[in-house]
Amino acid sequence: MPKVTVILRGAVRIYATRCMRTAFRTLATVTISFSCVLFGMLLQTTPAQAGGLKLSAPITHALEQAYAGHTAESIHEFQQIEASDPDSPVAYLGEAEARWWQIYCEACELKWNMIDAWRRPSRDEDQIYLRLTDKTIQLADEHIARGDSAEMELWAGMGYLLRARLLGLRDERRATAQAGVQGRARMLRCLQLDPEMVDADAGLGLYNYYVDTLSGIAKALRFLMGIPGGKRQDGIHQLEIAMRQGTFTKTEARFYLAKNMRNYDRDYAMSIEVMSPLAIQYPQNPIYELILGDTEAKLAHWQLAATHFRAAVQEATSDNACAERIRELVHEALRSLPADGNTVAQ
Repeated sequence: MPKVTVILRGAVRIYATRCMRTAFRTLATVTISFSCVLFGMLLQTTPAQAGGLKLSAPITHALEQAYAGHTAESIHEFQQIEASDPDSPVAYLGEAEARWWQIYCEACELKWNMIDAWRRPSRDEDQIYLRLTDKTIQLADEHIARGDSAEMELWAGMGYLLRARLLGLRDERRATAQAGVQGRARMLRCLQLDPEMVDADAGLGLYNYYVDTLSGIAKALRFLMGIPGGKRQDGIHQLEIAMRQGTFTKTEARFYLAKNMRNYDRDYAMSIEVMSPLAIQYPQNPIYELILGDTEAKLAHWQLAATHFRAAVQEATSDNACAERIRELVHEALRSLPADGNTVAQ
């Protein structure tokens, strides 16, 4: 074989390997947020009922505790529900969701001129979260084996997607992509069984949005790897529907639509418009104020940014670790604001 041919083949092999690594890295990053949308769907339901599910009072209260930033209380309430109904996947999913907000807060950092949860290495406490997602999938599949239903497909899909977001945070690219694709398949099955299940549309909306944000080479490799495609505009539309009409995904759809507008579309004004109601509805959760402050800073609204940052510090969350992380981030963010007459940065 001519020497030139050997060299060319070697170069092609190296290039293909690098492209695959880039694709997995991109998929891992976007899947963190994609899986996170399902927070609002953690609920206890009545047996299969077309048009959606019904929320029980205990699940409602436990969810509201998590939304309000009281994650320890939320975890305790979900554990009580688990003890009273150990065969239902919902409470295990709820506990995982409450733990995610602890993980998210503690993983937030000011990086690349943006406050968000970026990559971090695995930790021992991650196993608790992953066991909860596995338990959710296991129980849902046991119910499905006895008789398929949109409700149980929903829980199984959310279990996979909640698992994917932590794997993505840990930069485990292949595992993240695999869990995300499995979650998408379950959501599609859920909608096949109940087309009115708007909450499943929320998860699919984020999938469609994120997959369409991949680079050209990543999209080509996604096709070769058998990862389904999606359209960004379809994703935005589905998120808007879930935000306005969803019974259980309203908060998550709103939060991640706002973050997507900031992170990817750079539509900061729209991001603020979508995020602001959450800060009003849940005044004890500092995360919403923190993201609002960061987004106002992107528009050079220094006074408003500083006001939101300081409000985040003053929020009365009962999660001490999160509160401490917020204080550190606010101090860093205020120092990054221009030190002129139009800012109150310290």
